[in-house]
Amino acid sequence: MGGDDPDLNLLVALRALLEEANVTRAGERIGMGQSTMSAALSRLRGQFEDELLVRVGRDYELTPLARQLLPQVQLTIPLVERALGVEQTFDPSEAQRRFRVQLTDYAAVELRPYFRLLRAARGLRFDLRRLPESPAEGERDLLAHDFVVAVPGMGIHSDSVELFRDEYVVIADRENPAIGGGQISLDDFLALPHVRCDFGPGHVTGPERRMHELDLTVDVRVTTSSLLPIPLIVSGTDLISVVPRRLVERNSGMTGTVAVPTPFETVVLIERLWWHPAHSSDPAHAWVRETIAAAARGGVPET
Repeated sequence: MGGDDPDLNLLVALRALLEEANVTRAGERIGMGQSTMSAALSRLRGQFEDELLVRVGRDYELTPLARQLLPQVQLTIPLVERALGVEQTFDPSEAQRRFRVQLTDYAAVELRPYFRLLRAARGLRFDLRRLPESPAEGERDLLAHDFVVAVPGMGIHSDSVELFRDEYVVIADRENPAIGGGQISLDDFLALPHVRCDFGPGHVTGPERRMHELDLTVDVRVTTSSLLPIPLIVSGTDLISVVPRRLVERNSGMTGTVAVPTPFETVVLIERLWWHPAHSSDPAHAWVRETIAAAARGGVPET
């Protein structure tokens, strides 16, 4: 960023303010003091005749106009910088940046080894937030967040890279007589009480879709909004559930649960890292996604 170009500086300040939704963090990110950043926000509010950031409790939220501006600013700044010969570079050892990521709790746990590879960039921060209850919000949330980690079919149509695959299995207490021989019959699967993870209206998991195709109805006794507590809920009971295999493997020693194949065709779970094209030319964003994607391709071991 050229220090002698105040208009470009103000545009860069606008991007930082909209992406961070916080005056202090935005200033730290681009090397401006809080008073200078507040003055920039005041100028921007005057130019756009809009508050841009409004305080909600201790935090700020973007106004509707600010949400519309964000992807336009993200696309415009790299083009302007290239035209002026002041294209940004990214030094992971020096950068200060906060990234917003939407994902499930299960995906957050599975990405933990990949996030540890970001230790080369100590100034990067990650806000992990839950996926929206409605898949129809996917496109809007892609604009408001740096990344979304989700399965295909969530209503997201954008740039993405595959992170990992898993398969759905039946989780049961290891003393459950229905899983003798390391498998469960279809009759027992339908007769036993189930735990179901409800991600919200409109979210249908692969196994649920497959069971609907086969006209299979199960007896749901417990409903959760998260996958993580299911092994603890199943432990010591006759409850069963259909969950990703990795969830069982991570918790089997502590909960005494085991994984057996579903009594229907195996359903594969594919998690992808999605981002809006407006982020594609951002050097910091590119470094993060390439680092995580490279780790995913290499199958980073748990340590």
